[in-house]
Amino acid sequence: MRETLTDRFRFLRAFLANPRQVGAILPTSRWAVRAMLDLADVRRAELVVELGAGTGVQTGEILNRLAPGARLVSLEIDPDLAKLLEERYDDPRLTVVCDSAENLDAHLGGKRADVLVSVLPYTSFDAGLRRRVLDLLPVALAPGGVLLVLQYSPFILGELRRRFPSVQQTITPWNVPPAFIFVCRADAS
Repeated sequence: MRETLTDRFRFLRAFLANPRQVGAILPTSRWAVRAMLDLADVRRAELVVELGAGTGVQTGEILNRLAPGARLVSLEIDPDLAKLLEERYDDPRLTVVCDSAENLDAHLGGKRADVLVSVLPYTSFDAGLRRRVLDLLPVALAPGGVLLVLQYSPFILGELRRRFPSVQQTITPWNVPPAFIFVCRADAS
């Protein structure tokens, strides 16, 4: 319980320091993260990429599902939160990167993600940054890969549909506020 309260305080502090970068006052609930990850086959993925790792709610659940020989690259722009992730998860499959998602390709070593998880606050980004990051996502996916996007509003749907031929949407009420989850595939299957 103490870790949860401490994480909430850290997350709130990061939000207050840069609300457009963090986008929410609380971390995503474990229930919403599990509902989102249930929509992709993380266990079969060789490379999973996480954008907006925060305090590690998604990171921990991804690592629980990740195969022994697979890799997880977690990007977090806030240096304090990135340091927290490195300290919290001593797992050789995990690489924590403190950088903007717009520099994603520089951290993948020419590889493409089988599963890409994004909880970035796209609607808080300025239009140019939002476009640059969203344009990278289809290119970062391996053939047959899946992008999972968690948002607190449905407004990103049109932008995702312009970039992906297959976009499915669901809502998980197990979060405050309820979260919209988008499942995007570069192929239409």
